Amino acid sequence: MTAAREPQDFDPLIAESFDSPHEVYRELRARCPVAHSDAWGGFWALTRYAEVQQALQQSSVFITSVQNVVPRLAFTGRRPPLHLDPPEHTPYRRALNPLFKPERIARLEPKIRALAASLLQAMIARGGGDLCSDYSSHLTIRVFAEWMDVPESMVPDLQQVGRAYNIAVQSANGEMVRETSLKLYDMARAMIASRRQEPRDPATDPTAALLAARIDGAPFPDEMILGTIRQVLVVGIIAPTIVVGSIAVHLARDPPLQQRLRADLSAMPRAIEEFLRLYTPYRGFARTANRDVEINGRAIREGEPIALLYASANRDEAVFEHADQFDMNRPNIDQHLAFGMGPHMCAGMPLARLELRIAVEELLKHTRGFELSGEPTQTRFPEIGALSVPLRFL
Repeated sequence: MTAAREPQDFDPLIAESFDSPHEVYRELRARCPVAHSDAWGGFWALTRYAEVQQALQQSSVFITSVQNVVPRLAFTGRRPPLHLDPPEHTPYRRALNPLFKPERIARLEPKIRALAASLLQAMIARGGGDLCSDYSSHLTIRVFAEWMDVPESMVPDLQQVGRAYNIAVQSANGEMVRETSLKLYDMARAMIASRRQEPRDPATDPTAALLAARIDGAPFPDEMILGTIRQVLVVGIIAPTIVVGSIAVHLARDPPLQQRLRADLSAMPRAIEEFLRLYTPYRGFARTANRDVEINGRAIREGEPIALLYASANRDEAVFEHADQFDMNRPNIDQHLAFGMGPHMCAGMPLARLELRIAVEELLKHTRGFELSGEPTQTRFPEIGALSVPLRFL
């Protein structure tokens, strides 16, 4: 392998519009599928489906315990299961997986629908608004709080801190990231203290499940339980907010598709899968090679961070024909990587799919039509998608 450093292939710090990242990634897939950037201390980016899939499947070589996102955000210790490699991460996944069983998730549907309808009525009364700040951010936080069994008294704080953390990450405000992250840790500590004082059923309560779990007969270390709850608090909030916003942008630009889906909501499950492919909310999940490797002719040294551009891989023309077009009848619709692959594949898929489906169904059911009333605001690494979507209801 050649050890010489190549010049920077792309700059992730340039100003972006809602569509521009996909244009950059399309060009990189054709010209430089394994790209290097000097940003954030330097990192590699895998843009094609095959290379991203390879890294996800080879977890013994491409590890997540060194750096799990680009740019690096964690500064307060390890947060299972994402920050751990197999087999160390496995007990934490095993403790949480039963809480995502489809039958448990399905019981949330009436509450999600009622909440969505309530949030939309307030927007409809005003004739529109920012779909992310007025609808999807509140919906996702409340839904997650319901799944997590967060005390009602803590939900307003979770809404405020969760949104502030997301804004801090998007604006690269390191001090605010630290401040809001520590507040999320305080909330996780409060959750643990509450469950220890008033135990809950581990079969229905995620915090109780982590407290009850054992590794070789011993309970999880306190700091690892804390880290797990802190991690779950964020991943269950930010990504769904972005995806709902991105879907709204697409539908606002395509009134015929709006009407088609309104007329046949039974098509929504397949539509959601195609929207997930087109608007995958992550581009900065990372792995680190634990030895020197060569990927598509590029020499990557041991210890160098590698961003897995899910959002680019899911628009790879070699896998998805007419990849930039919405087609919910494509035969390989279930091959997208929106939830990852391998041992770190998203455990919350059933909740995410239900939440997205209901959010879009209710938006269509309670409106006759909608259009953009301004330009959507784009998120930055590690996410990709809509941070703000101004809509006008027709």
